[in-house]
Amino acid sequence: MIRYPVDVSARVSPNLSSLIESRVADPDAEQPVTLASVRAFIAGLLPPSLDETERLHHFDIDESLLDELDALIAEYGGDVLAIDFAESNASEPLSRVIDAVLGDENRENPPTLGAIRDAIASGLPAKLVGDGDLEDDEDETLLAEIEALIRRHGEDALAEQFLRYE
Repeated sequence: MIRYPVDVSARVSPNLSSLIESRVADPDAEQPVTLASVRAFIAGLLPPSLDETERLHHFDIDESLLDELDALIAEYGGDVLAIDFAESNASEPLSRVIDAVLGDENRENPPTLGAIRDAIASGLPAKLVGDGDLEDDEDETLLAEIEALIRRHGEDALAEQFLRYE
């Protein structure tokens, strides 16, 4: 993974971030998803018979989305991995798990993503369901979600930076 001097995902709109996440999650993708492939995907959704301005307005695709991609491609190149530009936050249920670990008075150090994975594997979600802090079905995807964050950011990343509440 390329390390940028700034968090490039903070420069990306929520709409583009969601689009990038959906493209990266596509199980049929044969190649790693790049900024150029995301742009090609958007352009491919529109009929070629209309010029670009007409296509954007006719199909209610926000013109700024392509402009935003073009600006990122101009600055970073079309071949960079798009996932680096998608915002990465924990879901609300995972945020509750992180909060529970953060609130553990016996912890000496701030928890990392690896520590959160260990807490999930050790049964913390079941305790949180029992306490009413998580719904029964919310604990089913926590391990997969934390593993995805670890693959992207490493197990030593501080978990607190991924908190998000809706």
